[in-house]
Amino acid sequence: MTYRQMLETVRYEGAYPTADRAEEAVHRVMAALGRQVTGDERVALAHCLPVEAALPFTAQVPDSTPLTGWGFVKDLAARSGATPATSRWETGAVLSVVARLAGSELLDRILDGLPEGWALLFGRAELRQPQAA
Repeated sequence: MTYRQMLETVRYEGAYPTADRAEEAVHRVMAALGRQVTGDERVALAHCLPVEAALPFTAQVPDSTPLTGWGFVKDLAARSGATPATSRWETGAVLSVVARLAGSELLDRILDGLPEGWALLFGRAELRQPQAA
């Protein structure tokens, strides 16, 4: 997928009025994701992305403690000045495309390295083990 195709897909998924608005979302979410994904999965994901999307992702230093999915959305909202609902929408529009680019195997590895709540952001159901009463 080229960067232009990625932007058009994000534009469609997020119902953004312009490609510029979709591009802003891609840059914001990819930079935030770059603060969360580490190790071999970070390198592998960067290779799956168009260069223009990989740059904001790889330019970030990963946080020492990854955020939960909801923490990620709240952090993105705080950094961008948007509401959590808007940031959740933006995150879903971008990460659903990232999930397709990464493929199932890599996405499984990425999700294994992140706290709870991330699967939904990538457009997957989050299955949990039953808790003992």
